Amino acid sequence: MSAEPPDPKGAAGAPASAPRLASLDQFRGYTVLGMLLVNFVGSFAVIKADVPVLAHHHTYCSYADTIMPQFLFAVGFAFRLTFARRRDAVGPRAAYGHAVRRNLALFLVAFAVYSVGSRWEKWDDLAQRDAVLLRWAKQDLFQTLGHIAVTSLWVLPVIAARPRVRFGFAVFSGALHLALSYWFNYRWANTPPNGVDGGPLGFLTWAVPLLAGTLACDLYQAVASRGRLCGLLLVAGLAVGALAYGLSCLHLAPSDLDEWRFHATASAAAPPLVYVGVKPPTNDLFTMSQRSGSLTYTLFGAGVSLVVLALFVLACDIGGLRWGVFDTFGSNALAAYIIHGLVFDAAKPFVPRDAPLWYVYTACGLALGLCYMFVRHLEKHRLFLKL
Repeated sequence: MSAEPPDPKGAAGAPASAPRLASLDQFRGYTVLGMLLVNFVGSFAVIKADVPVLAHHHTYCSYADTIMPQFLFAVGFAFRLTFARRRDAVGPRAAYGHAVRRNLALFLVAFAVYSVGSRWEKWDDLAQRDAVLLRWAKQDLFQTLGHIAVTSLWVLPVIAARPRVRFGFAVFSGALHLALSYWFNYRWANTPPNGVDGGPLGFLTWAVPLLAGTLACDLYQAVASRGRLCGLLLVAGLAVGALAYGLSCLHLAPSDLDEWRFHATASAAAPPLVYVGVKPPTNDLFTMSQRSGSLTYTLFGAGVSLVVLALFVLACDIGGLRWGVFDTFGSNALAAYIIHGLVFDAAKPFVPRDAPLWYVYTACGLALGLCYMFVRHLEKHRLFLKL
């Protein structure tokens, strides 16, 4: 714990405190609150039936699916900002070493937070050991915190590079993930135990929203007019989202079904954020899927992140608006993330999977309120969780 306000990013800090960016804090707080909402309600039958955009479906990009890319986007924005400050203050070698240590520490936090979902019961049962390790690698470890740590390390060589280099690295990372998915990773991630958020190789496409966040940081610093900045972010976000949807209209099966023929077709895909009853194609590398960590999904998430940040620039930097709940969650995001897991584990056993909608919403409101009380208590006592 620290009695000082945390750095904007949970994986790379600056040696001296600097004025916090209102729109970024509000953006991050909104993202944390959105995560709390969808993580609580998404598993209940009534949500999947009546409010499906609040659940993960793995066949199109729902509202629930937009949350994690926004975490990576916020990480990229703050990583670029704080790394540059630290490099200027203490030099490149110390700055890179600090970033490596911080992200390795975050990975250890992920190991502690995401408990293994199964047990190795008998020493001689090597098959069970292998099953436990497989589930741990595909489902348990590589969730939000693990992906943030590994993705931050992956982009570290280019975090201080020119925008053109970072853009090229994002393209390279996405193309490499697509190639590996065609070869084996899509099938592996979608074979029980199914992967989570792209599995161990998900960092390749999570680099896309993270690096988009670094480019947004460049714009934030280069464009003095907040009105012009808002417009640029909005246009960029819409363009990136449109590109992602266009790519999702391509269809290519993984190599075990395509037989290495690279037989790609094109047809209109289900629109993101709008649930349709007809199930989109499966076994498709270009379908927006959080489970697969598909390039189209993280690219669309980067576009949504740019649009949402533009709205917060408009509301906060131009309009002067601030929401206390977003400030509370946004300034102590790591604490909120850890606390919500404990609160939900305590609350969810009292909510049946087939509970009616009013009961799910009521329980969700109580759980979110309890999370807020804990994080607000830390904020009032100026206790911020950071590495």
